[in-house]
Amino acid sequence: MSVRANKTVIGIFVVGALVLLMVAIAVFGSGELFKRTNKFVLYFDGSVKGLAVGAPVMFRGVSIGTIKDISLIYDANAGTITLPVIVEIEQGRIKGAPSFGELGGVKKLIALGLRANLEVQSFLTGQLMISFDFYPDKPAKLRGIVKGYPELPTLPTSPDMFETLENLPIKEIAKNLDAAVQGINKLINSSEIPRSLYDLQNTLQETRVAMRSVSLLTEYLEEHPESLLKGKVGK
Repeated sequence: MSVRANKTVIGIFVVGALVLLMVAIAVFGSGELFKRTNKFVLYFDGSVKGLAVGAPVMFRGVSIGTIKDISLIYDANAGTITLPVIVEIEQGRIKGAPSFGELGGVKKLIALGLRANLEVQSFLTGQLMISFDFYPDKPAKLRGIVKGYPELPTLPTSPDMFETLENLPIKEIAKNLDAAVQGINKLINSSEIPRSLYDLQNTLQETRVAMRSVSLLTEYLEEHPESLLKGKVGK
């Protein structure tokens, strides 16, 4: 009985060690363990349709984080609903700038004009993303509703952006793309393609032969210019 128990314990230990090894490889390999991040809350006026958890947070086209949560908060006193968006930003992504990881650094960035804005990630799907940049001429509007995270100010969302997305002829674009793909497939699978390629190959071969003949004739005339003179005299 003791031998069986020992084998069972050893087997469990080995399996556990393998699981821990796989987890360690995944964590260390991806670098997530050493990636220092901080979470912030943002508020946008109006709709955030098209913004989803996992969407990128960018700074001038460079990824600095991701969206972690989007929720709704109802204010019974004011009769309004706010949409706090939680973002996770990597520390030190803006080299030389104050750190996102320190409250003093965040205040300095806000004083420098750091603001968040909604931008279109894909016109085809209507997905949005959050983009940061410095707008020192824009006021920093902080609401202080969610106390669990530092707040970063945002810019008012332009209604033209949503109007543009709604007016995009998505169905027509998809239909045209489908027609183009079908046309390409038809062209590639056409029985005329091999014949055309064969004719083109023959034409190129004949052109190479003709060019070679002209080249040889030119070389001969350069080496024997008297033959050209004889030809003129003969005429």
